Amino acid sequence: MNTEKIKVHFTDNYLINSANPIAVNLIGAGGTGSKVLTALMEMNHSLIELGHAGLSVRLWDDDVITNANLGRQRFAECEIGLYKSVALINRVNRFSGTNWKAETVKFEKDNFGRLPQFAMATLYITCVDSVQARFGVAEILKEASNRRNYQDEPKYWLDFGNSQHTGQVLLSTITEIKQPSSEKYQTVASLPMVTDEFAELLKESEQQDDTPSCSLAEALDKQDLFINSSLTQMGCSLLWGLFRNGMTRYRGFFHNLKDFRTHPIKVG
Repeated sequence: MNTEKIKVHFTDNYLINSANPIAVNLIGAGGTGSKVLTALMEMNHSLIELGHAGLSVRLWDDDVITNANLGRQRFAECEIGLYKSVALINRVNRFSGTNWKAETVKFEKDNFGRLPQFAMATLYITCVDSVQARFGVAEILKEASNRRNYQDEPKYWLDFGNSQHTGQVLLSTITEIKQPSSEKYQTVASLPMVTDEFAELLKESEQQDDTPSCSLAEALDKQDLFINSSLTQMGCSLLWGLFRNGMTRYRGFFHNLKDFRTHPIKVG
């Protein structure tokens, strides 16, 4: 008889029972980030209807909208030339009455090695293209985790990454999350960072071309039309489960849209 307990991670209590909106830093406002923002807007409304305090999102991106962004990303022709983060946040705030914020700079340390202003948040979501940016965020999160005298103590990192037809979403804990005692489950307090667990794989992919596309046709050669949206829906469903169910058996997945396969990554 198999008596091995199922491994699960219980959501940090602050995310479920906070009296204040959960501070979220969403980093990247492109093909995936623009769609994740829409999902967060839907999630925020749903959480509030369920009696939760909701979310407070700050969107980081220093890029401006070009013609190549139309169609695959959440932008209109009249927004060409505007900062992506500003256009998206203004639209969300008008639509849902929120007071979310836009940052028109990269989420990175300054020339003196200081953390970005407003770097502290409970939840970080990265939708960045370059490997270097992902490792830079990881460095900031590890440093921010040592600063415990803040209301918005860093707790979770949800990372989205993709190539033309494939992608992955990984949930990590920034600090060890206290777990309740359980007779039914084997609880897991720490979920590894993508930059630690898959460091070599990320470095190998660093050679890929990440230069900006000049047209939608060129952009589609790098990322297929629906890879970003399919990753967004599944990845944000994982995040929603943390709030709604208070626990998860999975910390992410690998996704192949070309042959419609998804491989879940279990906790532990």
